[in-house]
Amino acid sequence: QVQLVESGGGFVQAGGSLRLSCAASGSIRSVNSMAWFRRAPGKQRELVARIMSSGSLDYADSVMGRFTISRDNAKNTVYLQMNNLKPEDTAVYYCNLVQGVTFPLYYWGTGTLVTVSA
Repeated sequence: QVQLVESGGGFVQAGGSLRLSCAASGSIRSVNSMAWFRRAPGKQRELVARIMSSGSLDYADSVMGRFTISRDNAKNTVYLQMNNLKPEDTAVYYCNLVQGVTFPLYYWGTGTLVTVSA
């Protein structure tokens, strides 16, 4: 089992910045990827950014150039630096870890709320 704990959410004005952290613990092995998803009010959960075990990165078009995903392997932690935040970034942000390839296991954190005021 893997446990994911997010932190760093909060309230910020448009144009501001926040950094989210996700610390993984437990039986961490064969990590395929770690990612941040978000669910805005009334919308479906969507991928925000993902970092693969190879180091390759994926971003949603809506956050490209504003958000940066990174990881600290020694701390088993993934970060999401969010700059130039917009009201439409308001959402609950969830950390995700995928373990294994052939029969992947998906783990989720409980989420952290980010609120961006206009």
